[in-house]
Amino acid sequence: MDTITPEPRAAWIAGRAEQGADTLVVTHPFDGSEVATVAVPGQEQVERAVEGAVSAATRLRRLPAHRRAEALEHVSRGLAARAEEIAEIITAENGKPLRWAEAEVTRAVSVFRIAAEEARRFAGELQRLDTDPAGEGRMALVRRVPRGPVLGIAPFNFPLNLVAHKVAPALAVGAPIIVKPAPRTPLSALVLGELLAETDLPEGAFSVLPVELEATTALVTDPRLPVVSFTGSGPVGWSLMDRAPRKHVVLELGGNAAAVVLGDWPDLDGAAQRIATFGNYQAGQSCIAVQRVIVERSISEEFLPKLLDAVRAQRTGDPYDAEVSVGPVVDEATAERIVSWVDEAVTAGATVLAGGGRDGATVEPTLLTGVPSSAKVWAEEVFGPVLAVSVVDDADQAFAAVNASAFGLQAGVFTTDVRLAFRASAELEVGGVVIGDVPSYRADQMPYGGVKRSGAGREGVLPAMRDLTEERVTVLAGIEL
Repeated sequence: MDTITPEPRAAWIAGRAEQGADTLVVTHPFDGSEVATVAVPGQEQVERAVEGAVSAATRLRRLPAHRRAEALEHVSRGLAARAEEIAEIITAENGKPLRWAEAEVTRAVSVFRIAAEEARRFAGELQRLDTDPAGEGRMALVRRVPRGPVLGIAPFNFPLNLVAHKVAPALAVGAPIIVKPAPRTPLSALVLGELLAETDLPEGAFSVLPVELEATTALVTDPRLPVVSFTGSGPVGWSLMDRAPRKHVVLELGGNAAAVVLGDWPDLDGAAQRIATFGNYQAGQSCIAVQRVIVERSISEEFLPKLLDAVRAQRTGDPYDAEVSVGPVVDEATAERIVSWVDEAVTAGATVLAGGGRDGATVEPTLLTGVPSSAKVWAEEVFGPVLAVSVVDDADQAFAAVNASAFGLQAGVFTTDVRLAFRASAELEVGGVVIGDVPSYRADQMPYGGVKRSGAGREGVLPAMRDLTEERVTVLAGIEL
């Protein structure tokens, strides 16, 4: 009997499903098994996607708010209805344990729901201009209009939700979007294409292009796409900004997030559990996964054994196993790099309390102490399940240690002292401070982004909508106020 080879998963070109000029194979990071084959669009198809976005820009901007909101609500409902299937797709292509994949789908459902809500109320403001005599009888209407079609480039670590954070705000404000998912994890973005294709959005309002570097570079420099929203590694992000100096570029880059545990915190067991969990969730492949643990000396002897026990309790293995909390990293080469960084720290004087090795692409949950500040596991972004502990004398030293970093995305501070909480908010050089919890907390409606090497601009549904638009002022003269 002849074997029927399934057709590759189609790309989305200006809202239409199409096979490509080439294909790529998606493999499961845990065991390397083949998950799916995906169509890779050719140059002519990429050009039609860009032309479609340009052609749709005026129609989408003029589309009534309720119709944009209804399309976003449809996607939200579709994600919820297919939640189990999509979570399994995320685990298949990304390797994260199913429990974290399910949480990612839940968040994406919320992102599209929030965007639908914001689309209905996203409006301008009126300003009285008669605050000076020359402005008598005048009023300004300040509106926000899309900057133009958006190129959204997404990473592998949250293949659904970080695509959602590109797509939902763009469509909410009426801006067409071309999505370039990570080549390792294109399947979730293609599912979003399926759901968007079921709406009545104008043809060209969206495209999903699983293309490689050369085509991506051409899209970044294409003047018809005036907005680039990139989430991923720092070197790549900054190089994109250099290639597009006259564009509006939003960069969500890396971090080496710190969790500070101060001496007044009453629940050390709880802090240890949260830090161990969110240093290892997503196999540490989150920009706000805990990496640096800064502990006040007065509690360090009590806290460190608790943290060690919590790290040792993290289970690795097949990500489809409900008991597994730490899956593989994205590939074996990345696992080798992470372990080499741990070995470098040990050579420089660090001590391994737990982990430090790997099995294929799975890195053992690792806990280090005595790490020199110059070691990569402290100074750079590990992007793996590695925690490095430093003991300090007081809050002053703790806050200084947080700031002694080239990154500044988010930080967590475990304290009950409201004065220290406000000090942390004022002094820590990061985009967000979480008091009483790990830095890994993110609500999808809040402003999210960093300073220093962690990026430029903000995500979060409404902040992103503002970032994708610009103010337009209309002055009304000769009116009664």
